[in-house]
Amino acid sequence: MSLPACPKCQSEYVYQDQSLLICPECAYEWDPASAALDDEINVKDANGTLLAEGDKVTVVKDLKIKGSSQVIKIGTKAVIRWIKDSKDHQLDCKVDGVGEMMVTAKFVKKA
Repeated sequence: MSLPACPKCQSEYVYQDQSLLICPECAYEWDPASAALDDEINVKDANGTLLAEGDKVTVVKDLKIKGSSQVIKIGTKAVIRWIKDSKDHQLDCKVDGVGEMMVTAKFVKKA
């Protein structure tokens, strides 16, 4: 019987315990029957509202652009192009007056 690799660390040493699959390397446990439902990425804005692709957001804090002297001011509007599962810069946005860039979700709110 072949079990799938761990979705968190890609380890091949997965074992089954009743209905759950368990990874001994990272201790992640998941139910293979509901694994398809967990693929959706949940990213929340500064107010805790779930964000989705195509949502319009506004910046809640002045943001310095790395490697530039330019600043994105409070209230600047942006449109979310896609959402990425990452610790930093979860949102790929088209920001008014700046262009396309990655933004951290905690610095925006849904408009």
